[in-house]
Amino acid sequence: MYAIQVAPDCLLLKILGIDMLPLIATVSLTYDGKVSPVTWAACSGKCQWWGLGWGNLWVIGHSNFGSIRATTCVYKGKWIYEVLISSQGLMQIGWCTLNCRFNQEEGVGDTPDSYAYDGNRVRKWNVTTTNYGKEGKLVEKDTSTWQLQGEPTVLITLAHIFNHFAPLMCKVYLVEDVLMNFLLSILERGGAVEAHPLIQQLLDLMWLLMEDYEMHECLKQLLMSLLRAYRFSPIIPDLGLQIHYLRLTIAVLKHEKSRKYLLNNVLFDVLRSVVFFYIKSPLRVEEAGLQELIPTTWWPNRFTKEGKESKEVKEESAEERLRRRAYDRGCQRLKKRIEVVEELQVQILKLLLNNKDRGGGEASRYIFLNKFRKFLQENASNRGNLTVLCPPEYMVCFLHRLISTLRCYWDGHKAKAPATLSSEEAYVPPQLFYNGKVDYFDLQRLGGLLSHLKKTLKDDLALKANILIDPAELQAVTMDDLDEDEESATSTAQRPVAALAIGGALARPSWLSSPTLGRANRFLSTAAVSLMNPRRSLGTLEKMKARTLSVEQRTEDDIEGSHGNEGLLLGRPPEEPEQSITENSLLEILDGIVMMYNLSVHQQLGKVSMIHRGEGHSPCRAAPHSGRRPLVLAVSQLPCEKMQDIYWLLRVCIRTIEHGDRTGSLFAFMPEFYLSVAMNSYSALKNYFSPVHSMEELPGYEETLTRLAAILAKHFADSRIVGTDIRDSLMQALASYVCYPHSLQAVERIPEEQRISMMRNLLAPYEQRPWAQTNWILVRLWRGCGFGYRYTRLPHLLKTKPEDANLPSLQKPCPSTLLQRHMADLLSSDCDMAPSFLNSVLNQLNWAFSEFIGMIQEIQQAAERLERNFVDSRQLKVCATCFDLSVSLLRVLEMTVTLAPEIFLDWSRPSSELLLRRLAQLLNQVLNRVTAERNLFDRVVNLRLPGLESVDHYPILVAVTGILVRLLMDTDFQGWHGPALCRATAVLLADPGFQLRSIQYLLGHAEPSALAATPPSADKRHFSLHTYTDYISQEELAKVERMLSHLSEESKQAAASMLPTSEEDLCPICYAHPISAIFRPCSHKSCKACINQHLMNNKDCFFCKATITGVDDFTKPGSS
Repeated sequence: MYAIQVAPDCLLLKILGIDMLPLIATVSLTYDGKVSPVTWAACSGKCQWWGLGWGNLWVIGHSNFGSIRATTCVYKGKWIYEVLISSQGLMQIGWCTLNCRFNQEEGVGDTPDSYAYDGNRVRKWNVTTTNYGKEGKLVEKDTSTWQLQGEPTVLITLAHIFNHFAPLMCKVYLVEDVLMNFLLSILERGGAVEAHPLIQQLLDLMWLLMEDYEMHECLKQLLMSLLRAYRFSPIIPDLGLQIHYLRLTIAVLKHEKSRKYLLNNVLFDVLRSVVFFYIKSPLRVEEAGLQELIPTTWWPNRFTKEGKESKEVKEESAEERLRRRAYDRGCQRLKKRIEVVEELQVQILKLLLNNKDRGGGEASRYIFLNKFRKFLQENASNRGNLTVLCPPEYMVCFLHRLISTLRCYWDGHKAKAPATLSSEEAYVPPQLFYNGKVDYFDLQRLGGLLSHLKKTLKDDLALKANILIDPAELQAVTMDDLDEDEESATSTAQRPVAALAIGGALARPSWLSSPTLGRANRFLSTAAVSLMNPRRSLGTLEKMKARTLSVEQRTEDDIEGSHGNEGLLLGRPPEEPEQSITENSLLEILDGIVMMYNLSVHQQLGKVSMIHRGEGHSPCRAAPHSGRRPLVLAVSQLPCEKMQDIYWLLRVCIRTIEHGDRTGSLFAFMPEFYLSVAMNSYSALKNYFSPVHSMEELPGYEETLTRLAAILAKHFADSRIVGTDIRDSLMQALASYVCYPHSLQAVERIPEEQRISMMRNLLAPYEQRPWAQTNWILVRLWRGCGFGYRYTRLPHLLKTKPEDANLPSLQKPCPSTLLQRHMADLLSSDCDMAPSFLNSVLNQLNWAFSEFIGMIQEIQQAAERLERNFVDSRQLKVCATCFDLSVSLLRVLEMTVTLAPEIFLDWSRPSSELLLRRLAQLLNQVLNRVTAERNLFDRVVNLRLPGLESVDHYPILVAVTGILVRLLMDTDFQGWHGPALCRATAVLLADPGFQLRSIQYLLGHAEPSALAATPPSADKRHFSLHTYTDYISQEELAKVERMLSHLSEESKQAAASMLPTSEEDLCPICYAHPISAIFRPCSHKSCKACINQHLMNNKDCFFCKATITGVDDFTKPGSS
């Protein structure tokens, strides 16, 4: 209700009319442009008033502050009435409710139910009076609302204009063609965005004079137009268009109310706002003027003929030097232009992460946090659905800008609170992973499903983190798990489709994007978490519920904490220091950055690196202009500054893993992607940014490598990590780590206790675990020390097929004598470890080589068919893998024989004789299969099938030769070479599969019977170690010659002294050795080798299946 209070005889008012205008309102009102009829009545005092037509009224006061008010009420919308003041004096103009009663002493503003303003005295009244407003202002901001000041006629005029103009502001074509261009013209005058306050004032006026729904639509269309313009505008040399659109975006987002609305409803819900952080590469070189900007291309000439980066600095020619300098100058010019765009993009994020704009509701940062988390969830839950996923090239740019912004705010907080950590020491505290304050959707934890962890580790949560799981909630989740286990495979397959159907522009709870999310986090998303006081026993009344809210329900207090509530840091374990890290909200952003890198950034960096190398390395020498377009990608995504961002992220993950590891069993709550990002970011630094930038130039490089090595060495066999994929990734990362000198030295720098523990885990039995990766690690520790094992490319390829010289080469050998010594000490000192480890290696060798022989038989049969069927490439790959596994297992045996020969030759050890006999049996089997003339192996090798390039005589024969040489020629165990040699020789010759011709084959000695039967062919070349003198030393060849002479002599003597043995005296299992053991209690017999090998895996008799309780020596009684 309208009300006016006038002073006696000194205030003449003309009420011109009452209008209903569509201003900023939450409820839409209709208005047809007509003046609303209102009746006025004097309420108190003496006022003379008379009408001057419909809607117009003259009033003059004659007594002590008489009051007049309207008889018409308004209940919704926003209303304005205009008063023309025609005299000097006191006046109070305002609003009142129906309950307001005026008298001679109290008018508008003097009662609790009315509000008045006096522009003469510049004061406002509501029972009490305070100063308010400034003279000469059209609008003035009071806390979070804008109030009218100055000349109301101007405002009424603008209101009438906007009444007709506002509906047009919702039309996309007018917003894009008129409003956006008008705002851009304001910024064309140059200078900083802050130097153009007109845009802020215009937005103020639009919010004041337009309805909410109109302003919302206008802002949405404006941002959509800006995004389209930024994304599709042509690339010009100075990136001027992109800079122009980003400046206007900043100007709009600087307006607090507009920014909060856009954050809440547009930037993540309707638009792909990350487009604003992407710098696209031109489709054509001429489009961006790159040909003039970078007149020529250049690539570092730091590669060997084998394709590996060379550390030797080659002298460049004068022409190359000029090209490099021109290229460097062009890159610097392009980089400076891109940096201008990147700085504007960072300014946008700084506005979105502002946590000081709490006027009128929640600060922008906390709105951003909720939207950012939902953005991550959509990309994590819909992996593979391209219509929902954010393009990875956008993700890369968004990640780098977010890192820059985060570090700016982080260090800014450090300047205000010196006791906190700097961004260089940043990490994510472990309590975020189990207190439920941060939503990780259905992402896998190191220890498995969250529902499983909360059941098995509830006691540890209570003891270490003061978090109590409600038993009722625990039981409810258990029943949900049972129900979900019964779901059909069809419903599981339909989950991504259902998640997509729920998606779109509609606001929805965060858990709806993934059907499994509600189950996984339900125990932490209700009142299931309680704080406990560890100093005394807790009673029922002492339990304080700490309810964790969904993303949409969280407030600033839920994140930052207040009044004893630690917010995101609830449940600090005792191992975690009490020192404050930074603002809690920044910790959640940091966690999201790590997740972003895991989702798609790493893969995109690999693609950019391939494009940069593919179009920049080889082609640019032949076609100098072909490498310019990928250069934009490289300069925007792979410069040194971006490398430092990835390096910073790697160090964050390392510190986070280290802090989580200290919590003991609670480490299982950490999401798997932290370990994945640590491994992948290191791989990116090593492979994707070189050769232009080297990881060795980064600060603290060696310390970081050592800390990462300690993580890999400890956690590749960590029982707290149950996921098969992450365990395999850790194993592969460790295998890659020991291939390169710098990273291998980092492994050697970790504490001795950790090194020994790592080697102990590597020497565990191979059964029921991914033994192949473990075996590769041991082989790489040995490469460079084995017999003929110093090559970087498979020698047979360079010798027999030079055209295959461009195939990928192996890393240069870098054996670790320190880790080899640890291995020798463990095998020598632990009498149980050596037999179990070697027995598993021999079992796997028997399996791998048998599988290989079976596959090449199938390949040979397919190749000999008349119809010439093509062999499946997958079968060829599996066949080559089995061959490589056989070679690697033989190399591990060679390593073991060299480092700890007593395991085989000291027969005082319980299993030495058995291990030696098994080793001799397998070696003879391999030699016979590979060295036989015109055999299956020869025929398949000569086919030279694609995919079987690694299958040849050399790799496997030199591995077998190395073992034999170590046993027969190099053994000097405890000063008694003779007995060891005799034992090894006797066991080898006693094996039924031993054939001297196989040893002769190694040196190219053809079998005499074969020479007599078939005349030698000029084209036929026999294998011989003598033809590989580049890889086998003369000393090694001499040892093989001596070994052949020794075995030839010993085999002759053995043949002469061998007594005939009847079939009845031979072992009924192997028919190779005489019976030498009798079983208790059944009295069945066999040789010792067979029964000892059998008892390793089974205690039942071969024949009657009775349980064997003991084995005695058996000697055949002499005949009478």
